[in-house]
Amino acid sequence: MAKRNIEILVGLFVVLALAALLFVALKAANLTTFGNGATYTLAARFDNIGGLKPRAPVRSAGVVVGRVTRITLDPKTYQGIVTMEVRQGYQFPKDSSAKILTAGLLGDQYIGLEPGGEEANLVAGDTITQTQSAVVLENLISQFLFGKAAEAGAGDASGKPTSDAGATK
Repeated sequence: MAKRNIEILVGLFVVLALAALLFVALKAANLTTFGNGATYTLAARFDNIGGLKPRAPVRSAGVVVGRVTRITLDPKTYQGIVTMEVRQGYQFPKDSSAKILTAGLLGDQYIGLEPGGEEANLVAGDTITQTQSAVVLENLISQFLFGKAAEAGAGDASGKPTSDAGATK
């Protein structure tokens, strides 16, 4: 009888472990929201989308209001076109702006919507014109390094620094 109880407990533990793995897998794939409420489609153009991916959240004030559905490249302007679906319950003014932000220092990227002040709202099919591209960490590091290299090379013709702050007398 005790052996049977242990087998039942082990079986329950395995089922709970599988359920936890399924939850983690869905969370990692941004598939935890199963609600298919009414949505409307918006688009935004960015010079650089960084690591933004389809199914990335669209947030306003930290609240998930939609999802990125598609990312394409405009062959004429070479800009990334991000198509997103926003839940019908959330209406944004026409002069709202969209930014590609990062959750944490090295986290996933998402779209941040900041509402504007205009009275007319965005409607299905509109394009958000005020956008800010993703900040790419590699670009920031290279700008910093090139800036330091330019400072180091700003000496006189002999290559020595022009200040005598480090000279000994």
